[in-house]
Formats: sequence, C-alpha cells, structure tokens
Amino acid sequence: MPALPNVPLMEHLRLGINIDHVATVRNARGGDYPDPIRAARLAEEAGADGITAHLREDRRHITDDDIERLSDVLSVPLNFEMAATDEMQAIALRHRPHAVCIVPEKREERTTEGGLEVAQDENRLAHFIAPLRDAGCRVSIFIAADQRQIVAANRIGAQVIELHTGAYCDAHAEGRLEDRDAELERLRQMAGFAHGLGLEVHAGHGLTYDTVAPVAAFPEVRELNIGHFLIGEAIFRGLAPSIAEMRRLMDEARV
Repeated sequence: MPALPNVPLMEHLRLGINIDHVATVRNARGGDYPDPIRAARLAEEAGADGITAHLREDRRHITDDDIERLSDVLSVPLNFEMAATDEMQAIALRHRPHAVCIVPEKREERTTEGGLEVAQDENRLAHFIAPLRDAGCRVSIFIAADQRQIVAANRIGAQVIELHTGAYCDAHAEGRLEDRDAELERLRQMAGFAHGLGLEVHAGHGLTYDTVAPVAAFPEVRELNIGHFLIGEAIFRGLAPSIAEMRRLMDEARV
C-alpha cells in the first residue's frame, strides 16, 4: 500500500518505556521503594522517547500519586494507559497527558490480554474520546491486528492505534514458529493498512530482545511501548543498559 505523502516512513522509531512493574515491586512490600518516578527519570536519561503508565481500576501497580508526580517531573511525553471509564476520563482530563491509550481491562487479568473491542462499541467510545481530543491529548486505541477494529478506531476519531504484539511474542516463546510467522505477517499487513488510513501506528506487548527486530523493521510503525521485559532485564544488567540494548536492536532493524 503506498505511503501517504505527508507521513514520511523510516523515521526515528520512538521507544516508550512502561514503568508499571517498578510500582508492582514497590507495592508488593508497601512503602515508597522502588520509586517508579525514579525509574522514569533513569529511562529518560537512557534515551526513552516517552514514559507509559497504566492506572488500573484496582491500582495494583501505578497509583494516582504516581500519575501526579509523573505529570510534574517528566520532560518526555507521558502516555497514560487507561480503561474507558468515567473515572479514568476525569483523571486524564485533570492531568492532560501528551497521550492517552485506551485499553481493555478486566479486574481478574494479570496483564492486558487482548485488544479493545472497538467495532461493537463505536458510539460509546466515540463520545468517550471526544473530550480527550478536545483537551489536547493524542488518543490511541490498543487493538488486535484486525482490519475491522482498525476501521472502527479510525471512524471514532482516534489519531493512533497500538497493535497488540502479544500473540506474536507468545508464539515465539512457545516455539510455534508457523503461528509466530503468521502473526507477524498479520501485524505487517495491518500496520500498512492503518497507515494507509492516515492513522499513526504504534506496537507493543510482550516484546523482547528476541522479538523486537521484525516489528521495529515495519516502516509504518512509529513507536514501540515496552515495559515488563525491560524492567525484568534491569534486575540483571541495570535499567539504562537494558534500554540501551533495546534501542540498539530497534535502530539496527530500522536501518
């Protein structure tokens, strides 16, 4: 599919660092340590292009105070992940982060399990995101690599889609190579399709050193959001070196 003339391809691929699981470790014992805001500042210094934080309904990791402090101290954009609820909309409108990413959320899930169902909820979601756009937030929708969902996200007025890479990463980790390759091809096709509609394309969920390069190589993808793997890797090599290695792999794939 030809690129839109006003959206250049193969630009610098942005890296957003999700700091949720620094807060998970803190909350496991209580108290203030480790501080996710400190992790965010370290990520900035290591070359992160943005910081992602998901404020869940049950506050299992990131808290309201974390969002308040992040809004005050960050010099890179804050990507505020949130469910499409009145409570989260009010918080986003109060802080007006650079970006909001609307994600599905179930109280019982360990992590976000799939993309948002947009096509069956278009009217509500269109009204939900309108005030966020009016407030100056860039609205992203976290969805599966599915043409129907991409069309719906575009129709409701989202500026960005973030493609869920979890199925691809899971298939790779489990050695299901045919499934992995099929998922990767689906991501590639849908990145091109979304770009053709004029949507900015991001991707994330489950990406590791072993899986990032093929996704980073898609010319339509402008940003990757990576969290759990890098926070885990930081235990062994430190946060800054972990981010630097991910940045290196992304840049090599981009070239």
